[in-house]
Amino acid sequence: MAGLAVLSLRLVQFRSHRLARLELGPAPLAIFGPNGAGKTNLLEAVSLLSPGRGMRRASAEEMARQPEAVGWKVTAEIDRLGRRHEIATWSEGGAARQVTIDGKAATQTALGRIVRVVWLVPAMDRLWIEGAEGRRRFLDRMVLSFEPGHAEVSLAYEKAMRERNRLLKDGARDGAWFDALEAQMAQAGAAIQANRRAALARIEAAQAGAQTVFPAAELALVGPDGPGFPAEEAELLLALRDGRRADMAAGRTLVGPHRADLEAVYAAKGIAARNASTGEQKALLLSLILSNARALAEAGGAPPLLLLDEVAAHLDAGRRAALYEEILALGAQAWLTGTGPELFEDLGARAQRLNVLEAADGSRLEMFG
Repeated sequence: MAGLAVLSLRLVQFRSHRLARLELGPAPLAIFGPNGAGKTNLLEAVSLLSPGRGMRRASAEEMARQPEAVGWKVTAEIDRLGRRHEIATWSEGGAARQVTIDGKAATQTALGRIVRVVWLVPAMDRLWIEGAEGRRRFLDRMVLSFEPGHAEVSLAYEKAMRERNRLLKDGARDGAWFDALEAQMAQAGAAIQANRRAALARIEAAQAGAQTVFPAAELALVGPDGPGFPAEEAELLLALRDGRRADMAAGRTLVGPHRADLEAVYAAKGIAARNASTGEQKALLLSLILSNARALAEAGGAPPLLLLDEVAAHLDAGRRAALYEEILALGAQAWLTGTGPELFEDLGARAQRLNVLEAADGSRLEMFG
């Protein structure tokens, strides 16, 4: 059995799935069907077994099946290294989602200690050529896979920054208020940056030790003006204090981990990821996802769940086959989607298969193979 696997999944009123149930083994799951049938909705449901808003970053209200909009529920039985857990997460009437683990109320941070999930979705194909916000989010998802507590320090930082930004916009002059908030931001911000640096080191080590057709990336954490970025608590505290006047003029905080960016270089060619071809950019992304999974397996004894939506896009047949071999070698339960079964021929009998069809009352599932 895989180190981590979803053994059963039940959806109630979730997106296009009025009521759906899957019974699974640990092998990769190839999911195919026409566009709009509900394939990605299944992956999104699995992504909610980890902390956060899921791979679409949707609100709880948006996940409810329409037009009923009565709420939704996702229940899963998980096997992690031979120990089974029942996880349920749900929302009623658009309220914040609730979580139970083995029948007891739990935090999302607790989810991250049981289920590690790594995903790749088509929207991420433009990661290297769009704004820094998307790359920060991508980086922080990797960090969160290693350190579930990263979410808590990030929330603490954001809360203090919102209060500081409010004071800046109001033109407040009370230094004591700024001192207190900046101390909170410096402490949380230093923890954020330390978590990010540690995650990047683990990803790079996993890349260096891999024999793979997917290219390695040289990764760096930089600020908006280059590599000289305050990362230690004392540095960040000083930068915030010295920057009050400029921040007051801008009406927002101009320095801190919320301005960080992830820089990647295609190592073999020495070119920035943003200047690589579309296919090379996709291959770099897959390399990072696979390295993230390898690093997690080395650290915790179990690879994460891999959610790879429309993964065949921009991959030639050779690289697609190589990707499947890497997933199988890793021992991960991967959830892969595509429009037709031919995209998964190289998996042969080593994968489970699921056909997702449109029906009058929503998505319909046919499991076989």
